[in-house]
Amino acid sequence: MSSRGVEVDTAVGPRNPYPTVTVDRTGRVLSRNEQAGVLLPGLVAGTALADAAPAWLAQAHTAVAESENPDLPVASGHIDDRTVDAFPSRGADGVVSWWLVDDGDLRFAREQLESERTRSRVLQEVSSELLASLNAERCMEVTARMAAQHLADAAVIVGVSSGRTYPVTRCTTGKPVVQERIPLDPSELPGLSEALLGFPPVPSRWIDPAQVPAWAIPAEFAADGGQIGSVVVVPLPGHGLPAGAIVMMRHSREAAFTEAEEAFARLFAARAGAALSAARIYAEQSHITDVLMRELLPPVLEGVRGVDFSGRYRAAAAGERIGGDFYDVYPADSEDAETFAVLGDVCGKGLEAAVLTGKIRNTLEALLPFAPDHHRLLTLLNNALLTSHHTRFATLALASVKRAGSHVRLRVSSAGHPTPLIVRSDGRVEAADTMGMLIGALPTEMLKVTTATVDLAPGETCLLFSDGITEAQGGPLGDTMFGEQRLRHALAQCAGLPAEAVTEYVQMIASRWIDGGPHDDMALLAITAPRNNHLTAVDGHTRGRFTA
Repeated sequence: MSSRGVEVDTAVGPRNPYPTVTVDRTGRVLSRNEQAGVLLPGLVAGTALADAAPAWLAQAHTAVAESENPDLPVASGHIDDRTVDAFPSRGADGVVSWWLVDDGDLRFAREQLESERTRSRVLQEVSSELLASLNAERCMEVTARMAAQHLADAAVIVGVSSGRTYPVTRCTTGKPVVQERIPLDPSELPGLSEALLGFPPVPSRWIDPAQVPAWAIPAEFAADGGQIGSVVVVPLPGHGLPAGAIVMMRHSREAAFTEAEEAFARLFAARAGAALSAARIYAEQSHITDVLMRELLPPVLEGVRGVDFSGRYRAAAAGERIGGDFYDVYPADSEDAETFAVLGDVCGKGLEAAVLTGKIRNTLEALLPFAPDHHRLLTLLNNALLTSHHTRFATLALASVKRAGSHVRLRVSSAGHPTPLIVRSDGRVEAADTMGMLIGALPTEMLKVTTATVDLAPGETCLLFSDGITEAQGGPLGDTMFGEQRLRHALAQCAGLPAEAVTEYVQMIASRWIDGGPHDDMALLAITAPRNNHLTAVDGHTRGRFTA
């Protein structure tokens, strides 16, 4: 017994960190330790538990004291502002010792764990949604919507500037996302200029909400009537360069952003910034690819100065649009001049072959002044390829084309290329009398080329083709080449047909032959003398012209 008449349970007091009180069967306090005295100052030996402790604890003691069940229930309740669990331990003569455990720390740990789990789910959701798209606008929309949903009442994404304008995406919780491009001054919002440059964020407590410019406040947020209570500006880090910044706002009725929330906002921004940066890089690369692809794709052909032209191309790989085969037609600048046509095949296939294809096409275009002299043009092209770092070679078929009355006259040259075939009006198929050596493999002095002159009557066609047609393997067993004889037979069925029909039919027959099997690049270029009349004068005075 202490000097104040309070019996302290020294048996457990020094070793027990929890408040402990011992009560007899009648509900009278027998002893308590110092921790219990601090928690419940009215606990004094000899007093009734109901007079010094909360009602829930007194009722729990009565239930335990009267029960003979060996499994004693744990009681829970509030003492002041604390939530306390009371663990009973039965002794002799109905004496019960109660261990009082404040679960505040446990509850705080549980709350922190649940908060971390929620944040992890949010980050996982953000990553999943953002990685599902490589569209920059879609990524900005998802970022703004999820930031408004999980981190703030409203979020504004400011992207990378393009000239004097910035892409801005706004979202208020539960409202649609609004995207636009506007001119703005980042210095109007404290911390935004620094965030757009990738500097660390400015703490929200340093930003005066009254300084937020009107352009940064979503219309729905302002319509709620509440003022901005707190603002945080966080950079969106990208791959090497910043991807923009995110501005998050809360109403005045909401608590300010805590340090933990700002730290989570930085994690959120890191995920979003990486996705936005990847989307922007993808968009830039797609644009570059599209620009380059337009230069490498075969042109769309049509009638030129009274002569029909038609081209068809099929790359070796199903998912590719370019390869090592190509064709071009360069219209004559006058009716007396010749239209120049070329079909070529670069060694190899795929992108690497397409790069050399583009170089050869550009070189040929630059050498157009020499087009009337096929040997001279091929000599210059051979020199260009020999001095290039490329080790590939190419084969070419050239044709200089000119309308002569109702007929079409061609000068055809082959440089290591399959010999062009002529389809006569009666169905006969002839080979042009031309041959030569491939380009880019041998010294120029060894280059030999013969040019054939071909005259096409109305309805007759000269077909230039790559070896992807004749060497296509297929048939019943899938290992037989299509060959020139089958090509000649197919062309015999095209007598009198327009150029477009000829290339379509030949490509269809060759595609059926391979039946989805592997094949090389295939290119076709048909030059046809159309079945029409020469108009001598449209208005009775000017020189006549041809219609295709």
